[in-house]
Amino acid sequence: MLKEGDKAPEFCLEGIDEDGKEGRFCLRDFLGKPLILYFYPKDDTPGCTQEACDFRDSMSRLSSMGIRVVGISPDSLSSHKKFREKHGLNFILLSDPEKEVAKLYSAYGKKKMYGKETEGIIRSTFFIDESGVIKRAWYNVKAKGHVENVLKSIE
Repeated sequence: MLKEGDKAPEFCLEGIDEDGKEGRFCLRDFLGKPLILYFYPKDDTPGCTQEACDFRDSMSRLSSMGIRVVGISPDSLSSHKKFREKHGLNFILLSDPEKEVAKLYSAYGKKKMYGKETEGIIRSTFFIDESGVIKRAWYNVKAKGHVENVLKSIE
């Protein structure tokens, strides 16, 4: 697991930006400003939609602090595009179909779902400073109320 003070692992993934344009995005593209990087299991499922919409609704607070938001899931670009359009998401969504980046961030592994152990994306959030150092890491978060907890922690 990554923790406060660790260097955020570098990555490059295909994604869709806040305007709906497709492209390749790397961690280094975001350096110079603080970043919230969060991993979620699946587009347009209840918990993931709650979390994404909470980030969307908090974007003015985050932007006022110069913070960008990037969400990563294993979903395809076409799935991300539909998810972004359906919910008016105003931040970048990246596609990690092989879960390589999730594994780098310890956001993939064993978890319990409905009392059964399974492997999958572990809902996780990282607050990364302008130089690429992790300032906070949250693992196994519950979607409801999480964004507000993140905001309180960094404000």
